[in-house]
Amino acid sequence: MATRPTWQGYLRLSLVSCPVALYTATSRSADVSFNMLHKQTHNRIRMIPTDPETGPVERADIVKGYEIEKGRYVVVTDEEIKNVRLETTRTIDIERFVDEADIDRLYWNDPYFLAPDGEMAVEAFSVIREAMSGAGKVALARVVMHQRERVMALEPRDQGIVAYTIRSNSEVRDPAEFFGSIPDVKADTKMVAIAEKIIDQLEGPFDASEFTDRYETALRKLIAEKENNHGVTAPVAEPKEAEVIDLMEALRRSLGEGGSRRKAAPRAPEKKPAARKTPARKRAS
Repeated sequence: MATRPTWQGYLRLSLVSCPVALYTATSRSADVSFNMLHKQTHNRIRMIPTDPETGPVERADIVKGYEIEKGRYVVVTDEEIKNVRLETTRTIDIERFVDEADIDRLYWNDPYFLAPDGEMAVEAFSVIREAMSGAGKVALARVVMHQRERVMALEPRDQGIVAYTIRSNSEVRDPAEFFGSIPDVKADTKMVAIAEKIIDQLEGPFDASEFTDRYETALRKLIAEKENNHGVTAPVAEPKEAEVIDLMEALRRSLGEGGSRRKAAPRAPEKKPAARKTPARKRAS
């Protein structure tokens, strides 16, 4: 089954434009999810929209409302929302090119794949992509998705473009709120030296396949066990709590173990710097 695009419209660089489609770059289809069931019958629970005064409500009688103060709402129809149109509703308009390092990592959000929409769009799309690649910069553009105008960072990858939504300034909290009260303590140089050696032992290349969700794996094991044993599960040992010991002693023990809790992957061989570096990011979900 072909993947359906999240958004369709046009990509524009000045006077050059082409039809494009935006696809989500990540999938959560394999996530473990649970349904709510009745305790005795195991029938799935139905959520029925209910007015606290009049009782159950038909779907056709539900409208959208924005709360302007406690208990007071402004009702807005779907047609009125649809009529709020910006140019970016149908166009990803590139406004600026910046260095990747200029965008704080706190602002990077969900990744998408941007591809030409139809054979007629390929030539213009390729021109824009190659021009972006030659510039060695990240393109900033705007687009309306899910009733919000979002800033997107675009960068060429393979034959397409990867687009990341960028959080707005109002969405990102000031780190000083959380770090400002941490005392400025001078760390013990001997402890820092040992910690640096531990880091060196654990250094290795990043391989996404090595970092699986072990909690999800344990949940799937639990579900399979209950299915095979008619609801009976074997007792599970409680995880050991971290032992509270002297900090210097903990560092020395860690260094002595030599990373025995897991074998550190070998360092990747040094490579010649590429003309264009494509970062690998995850959402921050």
